Amino acid sequence: MDKGSPVCITFQNNTTGEVSEKLFCEIITDARNGKQFLIAAQRCRVGKFILGKSSEPPAEYYFNSGRYASYDIAKNAVLSLCRLEKKYGTLKIEPLSKNNTKFDLCILYLKPEKAMRIIQAMAYYNGTPADIQTIGAASVCSDCVAGTLNKGIALSFGCKGSRKHSKYSSEEVPIGIRYDMLEKVEKALGIIPDTFD
Repeated sequence: MDKGSPVCITFQNNTTGEVSEKLFCEIITDARNGKQFLIAAQRCRVGKFILGKSSEPPAEYYFNSGRYASYDIAKNAVLSLCRLEKKYGTLKIEPLSKNNTKFDLCILYLKPEKAMRIIQAMAYYNGTPADIQTIGAASVCSDCVAGTLNKGIALSFGCKGSRKHSKYSSEEVPIGIRYDMLEKVEKALGIIPDTFD
């Protein structure tokens, strides 16, 4: 990353966390900049649905945002998002620089060329395309957390909410990598040719 630290997320069961007044993507950005969190819930209604803390799809919110042509299309958009199936009590969110144990996944904010290299590192082992699915909504929670847990790696182009509220640059894309993939990615990055070789 050119700025800040990769963010580690660990799902925990036997801990008590705070109810944060921040949105999930804001918490991730704060962790990127050095803060640590242990949360049981956060303020974003879409994030609550995606992260398994609410069973109520926020279709009305999506429709009222003006991003979808009808309520039914907004509902379809919400139901197409990747959601957490993992059961947990709290989320430990911290910069990689402060982590001293195993975690479940990490989120990085990268310029497109560096994100490309991560995808190439994965392809080094299997020669297959990354399965990237995004709708331009719920990018940090759905694409980079739920999607990463399901697929091992997930690339997003961001979303209106996360870019507006957590203010990462227009030149950055968020990417999630599951813990068990990190060693393979790191090893391959040391083997594959550099972009301008």
